[in-house]
Amino acid sequence: MDENFQNMDENMEKMPKYGSNMDRKLCLFESSSFVYLNFERFLIEMAALDNHLFNLRFAAKELSRNAKKCEKMEKEEKLKLTNALKKGNREVAQVHAENAIRKKNESLNYLRMSARIDAVAARVQTAATQKRVTTSMQGVVKAMESAMKSMNLEKVQNLMDRFEKDFEDLDVQSATMEGSMSATTTLNAPQHEVDSLIQEAADKAGLELGMEMPAAQVEAPGSAKASVADNDELSKRLAALRQN
Repeated sequence: MDENFQNMDENMEKMPKYGSNMDRKLCLFESSSFVYLNFERFLIEMAALDNHLFNLRFAAKELSRNAKKCEKMEKEEKLKLTNALKKGNREVAQVHAENAIRKKNESLNYLRMSARIDAVAARVQTAATQKRVTTSMQGVVKAMESAMKSMNLEKVQNLMDRFEKDFEDLDVQSATMEGSMSATTTLNAPQHEVDSLIQEAADKAGLELGMEMPAAQVEAPGSAKASVADNDELSKRLAALRQN
């Protein structure tokens, strides 16, 4: 306590000349305690913000890992789809095609949610930066008051430059925040996507899906045989006419 009062004696001359020396010492001591409590509260708030920021970024990375897992499972389902087509199992191929599309949609949704959480983390980061900038500005204001009392214009100009730079840094960081992205969830794969994926897998495997061909095209071999028989009959009739 004696050391605190001894250090305060250096600032006694800066205070207005009112009251006794003890009153002024108590005033300085109370002011120092108030500043210390505010600084301690500031540190607690910053620690809480940093903790929230860490949790948000961890969640975003976890969602990104889930997206990669779904992408891997999508590739596995496509491989199973191709194998089912080679074996001629149309129903099994349908199931694997639906699974592949569902995993693709899940991967996209995980990525969208990860980006959304990244946007929230950016807002938390900006809030933490604003806290730091606010504290910095408070120090600049106090230093500026001291410079104004001494009428040191060069010092005031330097402090104003610092003050404006704090605002510019905050504006740059705020401008980099991205808007929230809406996440959509699809449970059932559209049939046209399933058919398109099946056809794509069949093309890569060099297979022909005869079950999708129209009935007229399927019966084409029989029609060709009938056409050959008709030609043979015409040839016989022409040969008989020549003999006559």
